[in-house]
Amino acid sequence: MGDEVKKQELEELIEKLSGIRGRHTELITVYIPAGYNVNSVQKQLEAEKSTAKNIKSTATRKNVIDALEKIVRFLKDFKKTPEKGMAVFCGNVSKVEGQQDLQLWSIEPPLPLKMRLYRCDKEFVLDALKEQLEVSDVYGLLVMDRKEATIGVLEGKRIEVLQKMTSGIPSKIRAGGQSSQRFHRITEGLTKDFYKRIAEEMKKIFFNMKKLKGILVGGPIPTKDEFLDGNYLVTKLQEKIIGRVDIGDADESGLKELVQKSQDVLSEQESIKEKKLLEKFFDALGQNPDKVFYNYDDIKKALEYGAVDILILSKKLKKDVSHELTKMAENTGAIVEIVSTETEEGEQFYNLSGMGALLRFKI
Repeated sequence: MGDEVKKQELEELIEKLSGIRGRHTELITVYIPAGYNVNSVQKQLEAEKSTAKNIKSTATRKNVIDALEKIVRFLKDFKKTPEKGMAVFCGNVSKVEGQQDLQLWSIEPPLPLKMRLYRCDKEFVLDALKEQLEVSDVYGLLVMDRKEATIGVLEGKRIEVLQKMTSGIPSKIRAGGQSSQRFHRITEGLTKDFYKRIAEEMKKIFFNMKKLKGILVGGPIPTKDEFLDGNYLVTKLQEKIIGRVDIGDADESGLKELVQKSQDVLSEQESIKEKKLLEKFFDALGQNPDKVFYNYDDIKKALEYGAVDILILSKKLKKDVSHELTKMAENTGAIVEIVSTETEEGEQFYNLSGMGALLRFKI
């Protein structure tokens, strides 16, 4: 399933779960992080059943224990945790006091789930999933000066530090007897070595990162520019630089400042991607209309034939139509792209029909 589709599925689940309120603290949220043992979670939930026996209210006690049992039974079908982790929600959603309507929802999110959580509350815990909706692309981050460098990534709104480095360059005070020129030569040599080490580390981390959409670099004016203009980075990474920002800190707080000061660049990246896709669609519509469909019946027929290469759906398209076409696309290996109406092209596409297919071959 494509990331855009997963995001849409997640968006719909969040919308549904956000509106649910328990009568008492009987709605259960379970987050299982990527790589975590699903059997350990089952054991923890079994243990939680003993704790739940202490709940005073008979109805709440029954609802919580029943929900825990339902989750445990559900998890038994999994030999191992899905690749990106899993979130499970379960509880009594009946609007009638004294009646039970036990429902369970689960999802493997678009990005790896990093947190482990068990919570029993009046509402489901959704913050970690909401964060994943912000943006599916990954951006590389580097903040540096001559003394230190910090490399990280931005996924959604989450900043993760991946590597910290120090240069070992002595400060301005010279050892006795060293001439100013000689000291300068030594520090320049050490600085170049440090830049090479940073570039090497960035290559290790980012070179094969499939989702990397761009790299942001921050630091004091001469340093970051010396590094970026000095051909230290391999060409593939140099081409990914989408922003350079003047900042003072080269540590974790520097990464936060870098992201903060790059918001315009980042939102522009999202709309550029969308504009390019829709330009491709409208160009094909003008130049090669036999290989572009934009009405429901034609698109459906093309999907049945397995002729669709890219299916484009507007976020504002009716949910049931969107679901039906997405399911068909997934069965035939078509790429599904979801576009907003926030760009001029996105609005124009929605007004056309809100759905479009670029074909592999004419039918």
